[in-house]
Amino acid sequence: MTTVAARGPRPGLEPLEAHLVLWGDLAEVPTGVDAAPALVQLPTRGPGADAVGRTGALLEDLSVEIGPHGWKLADRPGGDERHARALLRDDVEALSIAASGYAGSLVLSARGPWTQSAELYLARGDRVLGDRGARADLAGSLAVGLGDHVADVRRLVPGADVVVHLDEPLLAQVGAGVLPTFSGYSRIRAVPGPEVVEGLRTVVDAVHAAGARVVVHGGASWSVVGPIVLAGADALGLDLVPGRWDERLWEQVATAAERGVALWAALPPAQVSQCSGPDVVALADAVAVPWRRVGLPVVGLDGVTLVESGDVVARGSLDQARAVTGNLGRAAAVLAERASA
Repeated sequence: MTTVAARGPRPGLEPLEAHLVLWGDLAEVPTGVDAAPALVQLPTRGPGADAVGRTGALLEDLSVEIGPHGWKLADRPGGDERHARALLRDDVEALSIAASGYAGSLVLSARGPWTQSAELYLARGDRVLGDRGARADLAGSLAVGLGDHVADVRRLVPGADVVVHLDEPLLAQVGAGVLPTFSGYSRIRAVPGPEVVEGLRTVVDAVHAAGARVVVHGGASWSVVGPIVLAGADALGLDLVPGRWDERLWEQVATAAERGVALWAALPPAQVSQCSGPDVVALADAVAVPWRRVGLPVVGLDGVTLVESGDVVARGSLDQARAVTGNLGRAAAVLAERASA
């Protein structure tokens, strides 16, 4: 069944209220469309609620703190880490109340190991990404921490079919060697493809062992599809834009689909006309048109999940976030209709 999934950000609310709002919005998706709510993220609360700090709170046996240029590894646990962990704990407790008696898909989001290593700094040095041993340690730490996180959520929400959404917006840059050092005078050396796959697989395998499915969201580049598929992810997350045709990307998507890897399509907010309202058909076409053009069977659209663009939702208002969710539901209904035609 075509699905609408939340990635988590909801601005301007307390944790319990944010979860209740999200659950209510997803309860209104059209008939024939499934919904996958999420552990809500509230990044406007500041450091510790941001993506890097939140993922840092999940790390096992690695401590983090805020440095002069962002989050960095620390020699020992401190106040910044305790604050981040407390925020995450508050969110999980709110989830357990909002999801009481719930049975179905539930999304937990975190930065993937490569984007986290690119955005996190060494205790005394540059990006973790530039140190081969440190980035391997981070992947292993995140694997253990996410496994424990999944177990905690499944204990509190026994009916949840947990899906871990690993956000890897910098995955293409990691493999291309274009990320700058802190000084900006040089670039972090490209990580070899086999190592990229192994780092992802370390986390994916741990999440699978905890009984959850994994989506790795790699942005918009065709180059991320191969590593994500080879790492064993259940689904591939991509940013899609209505009206844009990227032959190389969609050839990779077709190969992934043939191997049984599902597609999670992150779409921008619908364009709104004063006469006709939100153009949800254009959102559906962003998936359906290239899907057919690359030769994939139309019935396969039934397995696609539409997901909100997390950055757009996090920066906007609550009303905008709710509108995005509603429009995705209507676009998913269009896809479901086409899949059954």
